[in-house]
Amino acid sequence: MRITERSGLGAVAVAVGDALRRHGIKAVLSGGACASLYSRGMFQSADMDFVLTGPAKQVQLDAAMATLGFTRKGDRYVGSRTRFYVEFPRGPLAIGNDYEIRPVTRRTPHGRAAMLSPTDSCRDRLAAFYHWNDRQSLRVAAWIALGSRVHLPAVRRWSVAEGFADRFEEFLAEVKRARVRREHPGRRR
Repeated sequence: MRITERSGLGAVAVAVGDALRRHGIKAVLSGGACASLYSRGMFQSADMDFVLTGPAKQVQLDAAMATLGFTRKGDRYVGSRTRFYVEFPRGPLAIGNDYEIRPVTRRTPHGRAAMLSPTDSCRDRLAAFYHWNDRQSLRVAAWIALGSRVHLPAVRRWSVAEGFADRFEEFLAEVKRARVRREHPGRRR
């Protein structure tokens, strides 16, 4: 696939994932890019975080990314034909203290992408809210819950295990507020 200025986040993410696979690199899309896709665009991200789930040398990453026109600038890859940039945050793939993450393969109009599940993407945003009081991440977690199939009992169990049962209740209240705003756009609550 060729990346152009008009390529959206989903198309670029699929292209990057395909290039990595062709170079023998195993990686999972995570972070804000997943949140953007699962919130159906309510949240916009310019970066794509791919967490490596197998060994990869820097030269392999450079070669894979170069096939798409990306060059390494410090700790990120930037492309001349897209506003999106790619980072490879240090693994392992985890959300809070949960290291048993099971990525999903999601079919998109552009191809297949290995990424966090909607439930794990929601938990990923909640981790930022729980640990750093990031209110935007709370809103994004609510948008993910409204826009995708999130298994709330699993999110509750994880929240309790992380020590944030009270914050989980705050998340549920935010989901309720977001639902009202979506169903009644002119109404403030």
